[in-house]
Amino acid sequence: MKICIVSDSHDNRYLLSAAVKDACARGAEAVLHCGDVVAPTTLRIFKPFGLPVHVIHGNNTGDLYSMAQLAQDAEHKIHYHGQDAGIKLHGRRIFIVHYPHYARAMGITGDWDMVCCGHDHKAEIDTIDNIKQRQTLFINPGTVGGVGADPTYVMGDLESMEFEIIEVPIDEKLLINRKPVTPHHD
Repeated sequence: MKICIVSDSHDNRYLLSAAVKDACARGAEAVLHCGDVVAPTTLRIFKPFGLPVHVIHGNNTGDLYSMAQLAQDAEHKIHYHGQDAGIKLHGRRIFIVHYPHYARAMGITGDWDMVCCGHDHKAEIDTIDNIKQRQTLFINPGTVGGVGADPTYVMGDLESMEFEIIEVPIDEKLLINRKPVTPHHD
C-alpha cells in the first residue's frame, strides 16, 4: 500500500492539492496529514481524490469543531483523530503527531513501525533505535504549504517500508498569472 504523508499545509490549498495529485499519480491509496491544517475547509481538497485521509490538528488548530463536523460528512473519507493518532494501515502500526520530539519519544517505545510528525517544516526520514532492540521509522514530510521552506511531502510504500521526500510539483503557468501580494503599511 502506497501512502502520501503531508504536514503543515497552513491553508495552502493549491500546494496541498498539487502534492496529493502527484502522490495519486504515483499510486497513493491513503493520505496522512500530520497537522497544521488550520481552516477545516482546506480538507475539502481531498474529496475529488477519493482517498482516505487521517488527520490531526497540530498547534495551529483553527476551528476544531468544524474539523470534527467535516470528518462526519459521509461524502468525505476524512478521519480526524484530534491531537494524535495511533492507526494501523496495511498491517503497519503508525503513530501520527505534530511535534518531532513527541514522535521520537513514541518511536523509542518500539510499539510503532513508524512515527510521523511535522511542525518544524524540516523534511526528514530517519530511524530510531527503540527499547525492543529494533528500529522505528521516523518521518517528517516538511511543509506541504511551503511555509519558510520549499513545499515537500513524503511518498512511501508500507509493503517495502521505503519512503522518499518529494518536492511538490508547481505549475509555473499558474504562478505567472498570480499577482504578488504587497504588504500594506500605514
